[in-house]
Amino acid sequence: MSEPLKVAIAGLGTVGVGTIQVLTSHADQVAARCGRPIQITAVSARNRQKEREADISSYAWFNDPVAMAKEADADVIVELIGGSTGTALDLTREALAAGRHVVTANKALIAEAGAGLAVAAEASGKALAYEAAVAGGIPIIKALREGLAGNSVSRVLGILNGTCNYILSTMDETGRDFDDVP
Repeated sequence: MSEPLKVAIAGLGTVGVGTIQVLTSHADQVAARCGRPIQITAVSARNRQKEREADISSYAWFNDPVAMAKEADADVIVELIGGSTGTALDLTREALAAGRHVVTANKALIAEAGAGLAVAAEASGKALAYEAAVAGGIPIIKALREGLAGNSVSRVLGILNGTCNYILSTMDETGRDFDDVP
């Protein structure tokens, strides 16, 4: 197998910790499917002392996620901070400028700054992967780009967000009003 793909993760909430858990507990399966191992090398979050359901002690810690995007020993930066401005945007821009691929599940970031980030990614020759931010993680982008590449798709209609699907399904099933659904 080839050299590992080195990954740094910014944001250690539910999704960040879940990412660590999947990449570590299923490392052999992931490596077999990807053709190379994936190695987490660095992490960043607001609170280093917070108790998490993943052991982060073996990874380089960065207090500043933007610095991590520039300095970490990583091929890929995973942005899981959230928000469309500030740290999430700065980290993504810096990672692309530093010649690193970026993976994000940040809907707000893609909605507000996605076009500009796509231009930056193209200019750097690196990937901006945001499928996790679309349609509740359903691989619709890959299907459109690859599976339907020979078709002429002019638009996609529907609710492509897991939260919206949950709210609307709950409203339909229970007869509750929008404001009453958590």
